[in-house]
Amino acid sequence: MNKILVITTDYPNNAGKVSLQYVHTRNVEYLKFGITVTVLNFAAKENYEIDGIRVITLKTYQTEKNNFNLLISHAPNLRQHLVFLLQYGKYFQKYIFFFHGHEVLRCNKVYPKPYSYISHNLFLEYLRDIYDIIKLKVWHYYFLLNLKKSNFIFVSKWMLNEFEKWVKIDRKELSGRYEITYNSVGQIFEIEQYNTDVKKIYDFITIRSNMDGSKYCIDVVNKIAEDNPNYKFLIVGRGKFFKYNQKSKNVCWMNKNLRHNEMIDLLNKSRCALMPTRTDAQGVMACEMATFGIPLVTTDLPVCHEVFDTFVNVQYIANNRKINCKDLLNKVNFIFKKNCEYFIENTIIKEIKLLK
Repeated sequence: MNKILVITTDYPNNAGKVSLQYVHTRNVEYLKFGITVTVLNFAAKENYEIDGIRVITLKTYQTEKNNFNLLISHAPNLRQHLVFLLQYGKYFQKYIFFFHGHEVLRCNKVYPKPYSYISHNLFLEYLRDIYDIIKLKVWHYYFLLNLKKSNFIFVSKWMLNEFEKWVKIDRKELSGRYEITYNSVGQIFEIEQYNTDVKKIYDFITIRSNMDGSKYCIDVVNKIAEDNPNYKFLIVGRGKFFKYNQKSKNVCWMNKNLRHNEMIDLLNKSRCALMPTRTDAQGVMACEMATFGIPLVTTDLPVCHEVFDTFVNVQYIANNRKINCKDLLNKVNFIFKKNCEYFIENTIIKEIKLLK
């Protein structure tokens, strides 16, 4: 049995932090298959355990470096992951790299412009772009150099296409060494079903962990609310957006992040989930909502069609067009049979084969 170390920039903890929750979801499921992993959280100041997963600091790893032979790297960066690989890679027989987004993108060419209230420094933006160019070249050579001991997992076809475009490694060179494995939804969304009988308090609900990221389209949601004053909107998430933008009168805002059980409660009190986006590798939270069964509205983008076209309860909108909420609600479909596309059995099972 492989002894597995997972390295991450950050990780959920027992104080309520939910950073990289999709990594934790995977690790918890691995346990159910009899696969134990240890997480090296570069942001951790001390060791801890969460949901049966042991999380350690770099200092602790240094005393245990001979205990592991398989390395999983989620969203690898140069400052932490590459440095770790160069220093400790010799202790591992196999690498598995997971690509979730920005780590293999030239960000200023792919992601939308930040909101105007986010401080801009043209020089720093220029340096960031130079960093991205260097980052992509470094990964190009590193991945090719270590191809024989590496496997690559992409969370969507879109992510693989972007990897080819920016890292400049053709998928043919990765033949037999890559998988497209969508992030699985939290188990509660597999089990629980949207309840149409619960009294609806909100017409539309939007949940975003980071409201200040322009790709999450809080401005679009707020504009839709302004254009449809007779409907009630709930926005949940942390950020400064409404410090710099007038909140529509029919928008309720909860300035917090939610646990899964809290999400379920609010989704059941809402008629429809509104989750527009400007760019995304998959959109795990939207997948969880769609799997739960609530009618979902997202943006008419290729990656959204890739992810949601098998869901009968999903509609698409254009971010730049005026939206009539009456039309949206008249078209909603409810799921009476679960769509299992992003269940554990259809996602993580591919990874299990690589880990055993």
